This record gives sequence, structure tokens and C-alpha cells, in this order.
Amino acid sequence: MASIVCITGASSGIGEACAYRFAAAGFDLILTGRRIERLQHLQQQLESRHGVRVHALELDVRSREAVEAAFRALPAEWQAIAVLINNAGLALGLQPIQDGNPEDWDVMIDTNIKGLLYVTKAVVPGMIARGKGHIINIGSTAAKDTYPAGNVYCATKRAVEALSEGMRIDLLPYGIKVTAVHPGAVETEFSLVRFKGDAQRARKVYEGFQPLTAGDVAEVIYYCASLPAHVCINDLVITPTAQANAHFIHKLS
Repeated sequence: MASIVCITGASSGIGEACAYRFAAAGFDLILTGRRIERLQHLQQQLESRHGVRVHALELDVRSREAVEAAFRALPAEWQAIAVLINNAGLALGLQPIQDGNPEDWDVMIDTNIKGLLYVTKAVVPGMIARGKGHIINIGSTAAKDTYPAGNVYCATKRAVEALSEGMRIDLLPYGIKVTAVHPGAVETEFSLVRFKGDAQRARKVYEGFQPLTAGDVAEVIYYCASLPAHVCINDLVITPTAQANAHFIHKLS
């Protein structure tokens, strides 16, 4: 039986690209997300194209009760999760702190921080019992450099970085790897979500340079997960060549 990879936020973007990459390598997949129709379509594509097993799970990681119930109810053949990719996350709004929307803050904190914690808490006991596993947390260059009007989003991604460091320490005795992957500008639904459906504003984010694709990031994540058991990449930043950090992107005029 193939090893099992669990990917949160798998209905689009980096999560979806990871699903394709790991399926191509023969891994069975647990895919979670709020848009079950997308997950089921993805499931059909992966099963028919790669012959792997896929378990699609409608799940909002913000709900601790839902996360606990979903993973507790996993059939026995789906419980031995080898790799957890905590990908579910989002940015909402781009305003200075005094103009920010507290409802947006709550969604970002509940998804990017608490959701990651809830899923990890549900999965890690099995890894401890088996004495192996790999947790890959998707952060952002926003964890490294706070940018104007990024305040709360940057704070949540810096929390992902700190939590990854803490997990690595706490899980060290059990042979569990923890990797934080911090992408820069990736052309996905990220900006469309941040700007709440304003497609014109979202497109401008990626104009004038070649951003990363979700597939670029998925390839790096797969590389991290495919290294020998004694090798762990702890912290990795990936940007397009045109990007120096969260502040600086060289755009052609």
C-alpha cells in the first residue's frame, strides 16, 4: 500500500498542485477543503490519471470540532498519514492597522494559525506512535519581512514560522520531520481572495514580472518530502527570480 499524504486547502492553488505532484509519484491522498465539488473533481482526475487512492474530505479547518471529528472518523486504512501538508491559509484585505476589518483578522487567525494547529493535533499522535512522519507547513515571505498594510497576515505567517520551530523541537525525539516552506509571489487565487473578488486589482499584483506557479512550489515541497529519512530541510524560502523579499519585486515598466 502506498504512503498517505494529507493536504489541507487542496481545492486550488499550491494545495491542488501538491496533490497532482504527489499523485504522480504514487502517493495516496487525503484532500481537505471547503469546496467539495472541486475536491471530488480533483479526486476523479487523480484516480483515473495516476491510479492512486484519494479520500476527499469537506472540511473547514477553522472548526476544531469538525477537524477532530473528521480525523477521528477516518477509516483504518486512511489513518497512517506519512506526510501532512498544512497548506490551508489566506490573506484578506490590505489596509493599515487602523483601517483593518476585525472580521478579516479573525478569519486569517482562525485559518492560518488555529486551523494549522487543529489539523496537526489530530494527525501527529499517529506519527508519534509510528515513530516517523513529516509535517510541512506552508508559510510565506511575509513571515520574514513585514510589509506595509500586511500587519495581521504577516503576523499569522510569522506564527507559522514560530510554530514550525516549536514543533521541530517538541517532535525531535519521535523522528518526525518538520519543514516550513515560505513562498513569495505565486500566481494563484491568493490575490483574488485577498481583494475579495476584484480580478483587476488581483491581476496587477503579478504584472511586469514572471511570478512563481503553484506547480513550482509543489515541486519544491515534493523535494523536501522525498529526501532520505535522516535529512530534513527545516526552513526554505522560494521566490521568483524577480523578487528579493516580501518588499522588493523588480517589475518591468
